[in-house]
Amino acid sequence: MVHLRGRAAVPVLTTAAMTASMLPLFLLGALAPALVAEFGIGRPLLGALVTAGFGVAVVLSLVIGPVVDAVGPRRSVVALFATSAVALTVFAVAPHYSVLVVAVALGGVPQALANPSTNKLIATSVAPSRRPVLLGIKQSGVQLGAFIAGLPLAWLAEGVDWRLAVGVAAGLVAVAGLALPADVNAVAGPRLRVAPSADGRRVPAGIRISLTASPLIWQLTGFSVLLGAGIAAVNTYVTLYATEELRFTAPVAAGLVAVLGVVGIAGRIFWARVASGGTPARDLLVGLSGAAAVSPILLLAAGVAAPLAWAGMIVVGACAVAANAISMLSVVAASAGPELGRNSALVSAGFFAGFAVGPPVFGLVVELAGYQAAWVLVAAEFVAAAAVAWRAR
Repeated sequence: MVHLRGRAAVPVLTTAAMTASMLPLFLLGALAPALVAEFGIGRPLLGALVTAGFGVAVVLSLVIGPVVDAVGPRRSVVALFATSAVALTVFAVAPHYSVLVVAVALGGVPQALANPSTNKLIATSVAPSRRPVLLGIKQSGVQLGAFIAGLPLAWLAEGVDWRLAVGVAAGLVAVAGLALPADVNAVAGPRLRVAPSADGRRVPAGIRISLTASPLIWQLTGFSVLLGAGIAAVNTYVTLYATEELRFTAPVAAGLVAVLGVVGIAGRIFWARVASGGTPARDLLVGLSGAAAVSPILLLAAGVAAPLAWAGMIVVGACAVAANAISMLSVVAASAGPELGRNSALVSAGFFAGFAVGPPVFGLVVELAGYQAAWVLVAAEFVAAAAVAWRAR
């Protein structure tokens, strides 16, 4: 088994953790046509699957920050890999839609752990001068998940079976969990402190729901709700839209998710470098989220000229996806050490809330008014995110 040492360990571990945390979501989008056919579900129920996962992530995010602060990021990352592998395994063998709901809901656990644990790991083991670039690299792990789901796994699903594709994903996550965490020794994490409760019982100290945060953190949370709603709608439905409206084959339609992943990786790293060069992160949030509003218009126009769908996904990856990474950079810059886990969790909870709400609302709008109205809704969500980011400046 390959072992990593030194400076490579933290970026590889955090990137792999972000990839593992989001694989269930991207697989739902990339495999949407197969899942709809297999389980006999409509568009709103496809969106409800996303809600199940991110609903759990929202609730857990309200308590997970103090937990990460208490037990340390290294142990938290180990738990992330383990729960993601289990969730994907249940996903692969699900005999019924209800079991699939359970699998995706379990996938909310690693989603909630992802940003607090990886942000904390970087903040406590990397020099400040290296943090912006490493944050961009580790956030690109999310889009690496999109690429893996949208290209090799989607093609495996089409050529063999979608269950095998999800099973391969589960195996990859399990191997990463066994190989990588043991190689990161920079941060072992403090032991969980124990303090007596009011009735004399001994309970973990610091593990509680905390909604105390600065106005900036709450503004970033609101921004993340709107941004997440738009991104999640695109992730979940673009493959289905391409097969139903644009006459794409399933593998080609899943390639749209892969393009989102590749461009998202480049965009997150590029804009993180721009931010590290002195450009205020909150200024970037305004421009990126505003520009992202072009993407659903391009997807809408693809009904007339199908190649515009690829351009739309490029804009989503370069702008909307990158904006999420920059928001995390803003959180790290605005947080003192003891507050970082909590603040990361709160902003992540906003992003997850957007992911929970965006897809089912999109699916309902499609059922009632068609894809045209739904893509206009996504454009409005990105414009509203830009307005909140402007306020945060």
